[in-house]
Parts: sequence; C-alpha cells; structure tokens
Amino acid sequence: MKSAPLLYIVICLLAGIVAGEYIRISFPLFPVLLVSIAASLFLWHHPYVQSAAIGVCVFLLGWLVMEQQQRALRVEWPDAEVGYEAVVISEPVEKKKTIGVDLLLAKSGQKIKSYFYKDERSRHLRIGDGLKIHSVIKENREWRRGNFSYKRYLEIHGFTGSTYVAGWKWQHVQVSLSDVSKLERTRLFFLKLRSRLLSRLRDEGGGGDSYAVVAAMALGDKSSLSKELRDVYSVTGGAHVLALSGLHLGIIYMLLSWLIVGRRGRTVALLVIILSIWAFVFLVGLSTSVVRSAIMLSVYAALSLGHRDKMSLNTLAFTAIVMLLVNPLSLFDVGFQMSFAAVGSILLLLPLFEEMVPVQALLDRPVLKWLMTMMAVSCAAQIGTAPLITYYFGRFSTYFLLTNMIVIPAVTLILYLTVAVLVIPSLLHLLLYIVGLLNQILGKIAILPGASVEIHPSLLQTLLVYVIILASYLLTRKIAQVAGWSSSRRGW
Repeated sequence: MKSAPLLYIVICLLAGIVAGEYIRISFPLFPVLLVSIAASLFLWHHPYVQSAAIGVCVFLLGWLVMEQQQRALRVEWPDAEVGYEAVVISEPVEKKKTIGVDLLLAKSGQKIKSYFYKDERSRHLRIGDGLKIHSVIKENREWRRGNFSYKRYLEIHGFTGSTYVAGWKWQHVQVSLSDVSKLERTRLFFLKLRSRLLSRLRDEGGGGDSYAVVAAMALGDKSSLSKELRDVYSVTGGAHVLALSGLHLGIIYMLLSWLIVGRRGRTVALLVIILSIWAFVFLVGLSTSVVRSAIMLSVYAALSLGHRDKMSLNTLAFTAIVMLLVNPLSLFDVGFQMSFAAVGSILLLLPLFEEMVPVQALLDRPVLKWLMTMMAVSCAAQIGTAPLITYYFGRFSTYFLLTNMIVIPAVTLILYLTVAVLVIPSLLHLLLYIVGLLNQILGKIAILPGASVEIHPSLLQTLLVYVIILASYLLTRKIAQVAGWSSSRRGW
C-alpha cells in the first residue's frame, strides 16, 4: 500500500459500488457523505483514524455514483406506439429475420437496441443515418448464457431499452442533434469516419474473414466476424487480439513516437501523440479496454516529462478511479475486469520473472531476450485473466503461449500495414494475405488435441483462485528477498 496508496482508494471505491448495486436504502446518501468529509477533515491529528475516515468517504462516494447511474438507466417508456427521431450509431448486423442496429434518440439522448424487419432498405442502413421510427420501446430484458448476463451488458453500455421496427414504420429524415451531448456528437463524428474507412476497406478487399479480422484489430468493428472465426481465436487463446486493448494502443503509441518524437519539442510531440491516441479511441468506439489503455498512456506521457516512474500499480489504480467515477457499472463489465486483471498481473509478476532470470546470459542474445520477455508477459497476463476467462466463458486454452508467440508479432505487422494501406492502397492485398495466413495457422492450432479445456467454476471458486494467486505471489516475493535475488537483474 505504501508504494501504491491509490490502491486503498480503489478498494474502498469498489466496495461502495458493490454496495450500491446490491443494497437499497431509503435515506439520501449525499448528506451522509458531506458529514463524513467534514469529520475526516477534523481528524488530521490522528492519521490512522483519518485514513479510515477517508476510506469511508470514498466508500460512500462509490455507493452514491452507483445509485445515480442506476437512476439514469431507469426510463419509463410509453406502452403505446410512439414516433421517435433517432440516429444510427452502429454498423448493421444481419440476423435471421432482422437487421440489428443501435440507435441514439435525438430528443432524450437515450441509446436503444433496435431490430428492423429485414429487407433491402434496412440492409443499407449506415452509421449517421437519421430516421423517424414508430414503435414500442421496451425496457431491457434478461437473457443469460452461463455467467453472462445480457441485461447487465446492456446497462453497462448505456442502453435503456430495445424495440422492433416493422418495415413500413420507419423512414429516412434529417435529424437535429442539438439536444444531444457534445461527447455523443463527437463520438458520432468519429463513428461515421470509421464507417467510411470500413466501407473503403470492404470494397477494395472483397470482405471475407480476412477483412473481418482487420476491421476488428485495426478499427474495433467486430460485426463481420463469423461465429466459426470467433471460436478459432477463442479456442487458441488469441481472442484478446480481436478486442482492441492496451496491446494495440501500445503498438500505435510506439509507431507515433518513432514518427514524431525528435522532430519537434518533446512536450509538443507528446501532446500530439496523446491527442492522436484519443482520436483513435473515439474512432474505434470508446471500448472499456481502449479507454483504460489511453488513460494509462496519457499518465505515462505526463510522468515521462518529469522522468518519473511511469507504469505502476498507482497509475493503474488512478485509471480505475477515473473510469469508475465516470461509469461505475464498468466494474461489472467483463472487458474492464479482464483488462485490469491482465495489466495488474503483468505489473506484479514481471519483476519477479526478471529477478529469477540471469540477465547477463541474455545481454548478447537479443532474440532470446525478446523471446523470454514475450513468454514472461504472456504468462503473467494469463495468470491474471485465466480465472475470469474460465468463469465467464467456461474454457481454458492450453496453447495460449504458442498462440501469443504468433499473434502478437502478427498484430504489430497488421497494424503497421493497415496504416501503410491508407497511404499506399496497393498494400491491401499483402495485408489481407498475412491476415488470411494468420487465420489458417490459428485454425490448425485450434484442432490440435486438447487445444482447450472446458471448465465452469463458480464465483466463490474463482475468488478463491485469485486468493491462491495472491498468496503465491506474496510467498514468492518473500522467498526472493530471503534468497537475495538482485534487483539489478531487472530490465531485460
């Protein structure tokens, strides 16, 4: 806690959010929070008591923001059919009898899931289209598969209802977005830009699985991924590269640093990089893992100007605080949990791996050094996320290490080539060929004997596994201190 004081704040905030989710009270929390803050200010002569009082304040704050979020999601929709003006904010997904798109209502700013009768008109819906619909909007309904809750998923992503729209009950219109927040308007602008890039890529590349993977890896659009292709990446342990995350933003950050840093003042260069990173975050749809990575990279850039410790548990904790205060329901998002579990595990376990490896043997062997680093990072991330993967998806990929040795360099090459295609379109065929080759290799790994193990732990079992992991980490660190492993071995 001393090296990462914000961890204490995060723990208290998490506890408050969980309390706000499951405990209902009849009295207002805001006055209680104000009294707690005032009480903590008068305890400065008693630091331990004041720390406990601050923890109570943060706990109450988490509870309060969770209650406010829940109230914002409770919408009383009319029982009768009503006319609404809306804007399409997602790529259309073709289903058996309908076309599914997300809509943003122009007057209220509410997001809803909508399913249009499948015909030629609905097949040509595009992001940014203004519509006038006549339908009955219903509140979110529950649907579960294993430990996945569809209603919770909708709430986390801000959807307040769903509707079916018959083929003769909608038309294209010009919609004013003056009542919609600037954030949503900015997001819609970038989504329309992404839609144009996807159309260009699809028209020139001909679609197919290769296009679907490029669209997911480079632009965050997974609507074209087939179930079979998703299963291949899931079985092999490579599904994380289809969801934009810190890996992708880290690669983009390095590319921008190489292109910009050194060409102008360091402060200006870092500002340009951070603005470019956040523009990309809006372009790919503001997914949880990408926002987490962008906040961490922003903190990284700010701290690097003062030559201070850049990536730490404190940085990760600060990122969690910001995201949870903005959207406390993020705590229950699978992507949020896995993203923070992976990064936290890497920050904790990688130094231990580095201490246990004789660095002198790697100094003159850059290939071996790269290989060992890749293996260490992959293993650390897998240790942190494996319990969550088995809990939510009931599967453990046994060849995850082999898969990561292939997909991580491939993702780097694919992202660089995607940027190059914007300048030299003729490189698109090379890009799609590499992606197709990657799909084939993963397809071969997916059919190897014992490629994945089906396992369905309970919530209690999952929590106990994390307790065991934490206890093992603390024990190993203690052994490392007793054994006198040199901290100078770090940094391969």
